[in-house]
Amino acid sequence: MAANTNTSRKIARYAVPVAVAGVAAATVAMVPAFANAGGPDLPKVTAQQLIEKIAASDVEQLSGTAKISTDLGLPKIATGLLGGGGGVAGGSANPEDKVAQLANGTHTFRVAADGPDRQKLTFLDGKDEYSLIHNGADVWGYDSKSNEVFHEKNGEAGKGAEHKKGEGLPASPQQLAQDVLKAAGPTTDVGVGDTVQVAGRDAYQLVLKPKQSGSTVGSVQIAVDAKNGVPLRVQLLSSQGGKPIVDAGFTKVDFAKPSADTFAFTAPKGAKVTEGGAEGAGREHGKEFKGLDAFPGFGDLLGGPDGKGGKHGDVKVLGEGWATIARIDSGAGKGLKELENDKNAPKQAKDFLNSLGDKVSGKFGEGRVLSTRLVNALITDDGKVYVGAVTKDALVKAADANK
Repeated sequence: MAANTNTSRKIARYAVPVAVAGVAAATVAMVPAFANAGGPDLPKVTAQQLIEKIAASDVEQLSGTAKISTDLGLPKIATGLLGGGGGVAGGSANPEDKVAQLANGTHTFRVAADGPDRQKLTFLDGKDEYSLIHNGADVWGYDSKSNEVFHEKNGEAGKGAEHKKGEGLPASPQQLAQDVLKAAGPTTDVGVGDTVQVAGRDAYQLVLKPKQSGSTVGSVQIAVDAKNGVPLRVQLLSSQGGKPIVDAGFTKVDFAKPSADTFAFTAPKGAKVTEGGAEGAGREHGKEFKGLDAFPGFGDLLGGPDGKGGKHGDVKVLGEGWATIARIDSGAGKGLKELENDKNAPKQAKDFLNSLGDKVSGKFGEGRVLSTRLVNALITDDGKVYVGAVTKDALVKAADANK
């Protein structure tokens, strides 16, 4: 989740989203809710009515506690790149570093919002805390463990400029729900599932399922407050079953206006303050997630030091919707087999390769599949990469058809 400074500004300008855009009525299956013996007894609604309820919600004020659990099925050698499975890793107050940690493990945080100009998120993992605060023209990040402060002027918010409701609290249930709904299209079946209770509130469940085969995603379930239309929980379920890949939801929520002092912040005495406009701000501790190129030997394999194909990379998008696969021709002419047989290759690269990769073969030749519960990547022996939220079989078929 690490990003550049522009992304950190976008993260900082978060707010509770109150509208849902980008879901065409023609793509929604008008499936009414069925009787549910285990959940609250609510009036039946169609998927379209439930989406309209989310879009019509005018809630911009709330406070509460939320939890997000992410289980990508990564081995220990890889989870270290994402900040570990729990606890607030001190060392940098940069918001990018903290948001990146949500990609692994279970995290609890307090949430407060009062319209587009005042929001606060506080990580509660362990005895140390990290707070991200937007209050008018200022954005603050504070890491209690390192006693470091990140500060950035939010010019647009301070001037009362146009606020985009889609720029929501990073990884909050509302923001995740809106992102998912925006991505829904002709390749998605949208219906209504069982009613549930989330944080003590009655809720409907909007269920999105891929129409195509081969996706690692079984469904996305969004619990929607039956009274005010606010998304209370988002669950991303695997097509292989088991516990959710991502489970983000409120455990407590109150829709009253938070007190003004909730968003007040003054840098503690002796704290190191880093201004966000400076080049490389917040990165002096080297905690930026770099992906596979963090391991020596993989940057060249993917065609450049950034691990994104480099200047020689050629990216082609195959398929659409949930079955989309990116084909990257690195142009490096260096494959996994060569890396395996290279006596001078760094041990870290080989360890990472052995921990993730299953050997596969097909018409394309040979390669390895680096697997998680959500995203899989096939790296062929001639240096091509096929990656997507699809199964291993789907990657092999794509490689055979596009060799």
